[in-house]
Amino acid sequence: MQKVVRDADAAVETVFDGATIMMGGFGVCGVPEHLIAALHRKGVRDLTIVSNNAGTDDHGVGILLRSRQVRKMISTYVGENKEFERQYLQKEIDVELVPQGTFSERIRAGGAGIAAFYTPTGVGTVVAEGKDVREFDGRLYVMERGLTADFAFVKAWTGDTAGNLVYRRTTRNFNPMMATAAKVTIAEVEHLVEAGQIVPDHVHTPGIFVKRIFQGTAFSRKIEKRTVRA
Repeated sequence: MQKVVRDADAAVETVFDGATIMMGGFGVCGVPEHLIAALHRKGVRDLTIVSNNAGTDDHGVGILLRSRQVRKMISTYVGENKEFERQYLQKEIDVELVPQGTFSERIRAGGAGIAAFYTPTGVGTVVAEGKDVREFDGRLYVMERGLTADFAFVKAWTGDTAGNLVYRRTTRNFNPMMATAAKVTIAEVEHLVEAGQIVPDHVHTPGIFVKRIFQGTAFSRKIEKRTVRA
């Protein structure tokens, strides 16, 4: 099966209006920026984006929010994006805020074929409203559903032509689990090598999960908040 495509635009050809897309990364690290830019150029709309955060005003998911291509966000933290804040306060976008650990486990469960699980996180708060709450061993737990998607956009450091991926440091946040939880996983990588050139023990995402892969160029290396001493 040929998985390598020429670029991000070719990779997103089959993305459709109303799709649910998982996007890896944490803050501005490990974000599939080339795929997001291609999605912006394609102009698909009414998207549901599953992402830890909403990017910044000019980077990551923020680009899609600014162009009004996103109908719903499922996230854990959205505090660095003023346009997102405006849309949320004006009720122009649907938002599902999820505790970060629960968010991570919902994606992992979805990738493992687990429909739902119980967690103590959120019991007694608005997070538990309308959900099944049960007692186990004297403690209350709320039921959460596994998360899946039509597409997962992931960013890796190195990938091979068979789709095996290696992430570097913080880029391992959310990317590996999202790669397992979508019908179609698309990977952008900094380095693309031939199959067999990655040591098997170093593989974080096995190629069986990846449908398309391409090598990106000129990654932005953004710093979310630059802090210096006086």
